[in-house]
Parts: sequence; C-alpha cells; structure tokens
Amino acid sequence: MLIKFIKPDFNFQDERGSLTQLVNKGWNQVNYITSVKGSSRGNHYHTINQEAFFVISGAFKLSLEHKITKETAKYDIKAGDFFVIFPNVIHSFDYTDDTTLISLYDRGVELPNGKMDISR
Repeated sequence: MLIKFIKPDFNFQDERGSLTQLVNKGWNQVNYITSVKGSSRGNHYHTINQEAFFVISGAFKLSLEHKITKETAKYDIKAGDFFVIFPNVIHSFDYTDDTTLISLYDRGVELPNGKMDISR
C-alpha cells in the first residue's frame, strides 16, 4: 500500500467558524508548510516513518513509487485532502497552486540515535 486517504478525528462548526481536530494521538512531529505554484518538493522516502498530510489550501500533483516493490501511483491533491504515505514510498509534490499544508510524522524525522529518517 502506498497511500491511505483518512478523515479528521473531529469537526465542529457554528456561527463563529469551525474547528477541525486532525488527530488526537499517534503523531510525534508536526510541520506547517507553504509552497509556491510551480515549485517541487519531496522526491524522498522515509524508512520507518508514516507521514500524514492535511492540505489547508492550494493543489498539487502527488507522485508515489514504492522503493522495494516499484508500485507507482499519481494523484491530484486539493484543499481538504488528508492522507498518509507509508514507509519506503518515494513521494514527490509538484505544486499547481500556492499551497499550505500540515505534515505529521508518527515517529519524527530526527531519530533518538541522531540519525535522520529521510533517504533519496
């Protein structure tokens, strides 16, 4: 499996606005990312981390390839999408709009032994 689309744990909305609880457990590192239209990011994989992404605004083309099985997939990702990429899946983002997103790692990129869980 390369990717799994998931739903936030909780949504609340009233006349004041809304609150979305993405997760309430299981994630150790959270990043806020902005990317400009026409840029690319990623083209790497993690050997032990699962990485989730919640797209706040914008859009991008996501390309995936499993490092071992060579299985591939491509997705058009948009605001509101929430998904997990599994270990050993090379992920590349080509931004078609200015984009803001949140990324979450279940373990964190910097490991307790000082090594980084990021490979190209």
